[in-house]
Order: sequence, then structure tokens, then C-alpha cells
Amino acid sequence: MRSKRNRLVWLAGLAALAIGVAAWALSGAGRPRGELGLFTTLPIYWGETAGMSELLGGETDTGWVRTAIERRFELIPLDTLADDDGAISGELAELDHLLLAQPRALSPYENVALDEWVRAGGRVLVFADPMLTAESRFAIGDRRRPQDVVLLSPILGRWGLEMRYDAAQDAGERTIATDLAPLPVRLAGTLHPVEDYSASAEDCWIAYDRVFARCAIGRGEATVIADAAVLEPAVGDRLDARKDALSWLLESAFGETR
Repeated sequence: MRSKRNRLVWLAGLAALAIGVAAWALSGAGRPRGELGLFTTLPIYWGETAGMSELLGGETDTGWVRTAIERRFELIPLDTLADDDGAISGELAELDHLLLAQPRALSPYENVALDEWVRAGGRVLVFADPMLTAESRFAIGDRRRPQDVVLLSPILGRWGLEMRYDAAQDAGERTIATDLAPLPVRLAGTLHPVEDYSASAEDCWIAYDRVFARCAIGRGEATVIADAAVLEPAVGDRLDARKDALSWLLESAFGETR
């Protein structure tokens, strides 16, 4: 009985993804942009800079990811998810959509605030990479360097998920076949229901070599990708593949069709 129910959940999730991507393709580039909160250690909104003078001097390239996202959304960078008193931060409270891309470790207040925000109806897309492969100009230990190993176990566990990492996997980039757009990954994790978490099997759809999960959380939804290679710089066909994959991930997480 459980396996039949899980298969129906999987098929329903796949159908929703396909419908969402079709709606994105037909909607055109002229639709109004919504707001998307961005909480990340990756150089998405600003390129990697050694200081304010370099940033103000325009000496850095923000890269393709920001350009691709801003075709659909106005990006709102966030420094925190919770106020000093532990409540949902004012900026987050005003948003319906949030992108967490290899964020720093969340404080206990931020874990609670993010969970409350999602359960109240927020939608979040999380890129959680257990072994970040993107190159950085800053050395390990430098606070300006992106988070090398994501630390999101408390919030993922709250949503009925755990991420595992196989250190013996091939270190090269590979492409996961999906029913929509191929997903490039490198040293990815895998997502699994938390053992003895009663709702995880019914509320989370886990697919595509277990790198992808979409979970219903209260009135909201969390889409989790156990890798961040899709956000890395690339050229030619590899860049085109990244753009396609990011487009359907954004539509899957934030599309109006459900």
C-alpha cells in the first residue's frame, strides 16, 4: 500500500513539473517580475570582491546566474532570516519566494524563522551542496569564501529529509537525466526521508538520483537540490545546459501552476 501511494505521489509531482515548465515556456519574457529573496554565500548578486573599493569600481563580473534569475525575478539580497528577537525578519516576511544557495550555517533563530515562514505559505528553493566544487579566489578559512560544506541538517530534518554524501563517487561532473532538462552535478549528495519521520514519505517527492526533493511543508513548499554545480560558471554547451536546468528548477519551485 505504501509503495503504491509513493508511486502516485511521484507521478503527481512529475506531472506538476511538466505543466509548470510548459507554462514557463509559453509565458514569454514580458511577464511582470516577482520578488525573490536571495540568501547565499555564492557570488551570485555580487562577484567575489576583495573589498568595497573593488565592488564600487565595477571590477567584478556578477556572472550568468544573476542575469538568468533577473529575467524572471527582482532579486532581494538578505543578510539574515530572523530578527534579534527571533521573529521572521521584516524583509523575509514581505516575500513569498526565497532562494537559499549554499547559505552559511543558520542560527537556531533562523532555523525556526525559516520553518515558520515556509509553513505559513512561503516557497523556498534550496541548493545544498555537501562538497562545493566551484572555484574561489579566496583561501579556505577566509570568511569571503563561499561555504564549502553546507550545514543545513537541522532545517532539512525538520522537513523530514536528510542528506547523505558518498565520498567514493567519481569526482568529475556528470549529467542526471530528468524528464525536463538535464541536471549537471558534481560530487552531489543524495536526499532521503528521515527514519521514523511519519510524514516524510507522503509529503516529499524525491527523484532524479535522489538529488531532487520537493516537500509540502504546512501551506508552503520546499524544493531541495543536493548539489550546486548548476550555478557554476561555464561556457558553450555546458553553459546552455546550466541555464536550461536553472530555468526549470525556478519554475518548479515558484511557478504558478500547481
